[in-house]
Amino acid sequence: MKKIITTGKAPAPIGPYNQAVLSGNTLYSSGQIAINPETGNLVLDSIEAETKQVMKNMKEVLAAAEMTFENVVKTSIFISDMHNFSKINAVYAEYFNEATAPARETVEVANLPKFVNVEISMIAIK
Repeated sequence: MKKIITTGKAPAPIGPYNQAVLSGNTLYSSGQIAINPETGNLVLDSIEAETKQVMKNMKEVLAAAEMTFENVVKTSIFISDMHNFSKINAVYAEYFNEATAPARETVEVANLPKFVNVEISMIAIK
């Protein structure tokens, strides 16, 4: 059985999907972009600020499922420009212990929702 996970501390979905779905002990999150949930505005001051907002949003989705980044086993990162990889990676690394970091792929794409520069989704297990 699946349980829908939602929190007002992360942006509401901008389409017909949920922030995350818990199936058994496994959490599947939708991709998060850099929307500040308090203002509804995009955080696009820099790629670092944008990535930090994405990770803050993801932290809140995980918390709503009573999980942390330690529970994450897989991430998917979609970026609009591979030249931003090292800056995005540096921010991302602040949230994980390198020795126990999850599996991951990073893919450059033509466009992302609201034409942001980075979107991240995660799979976590309790």
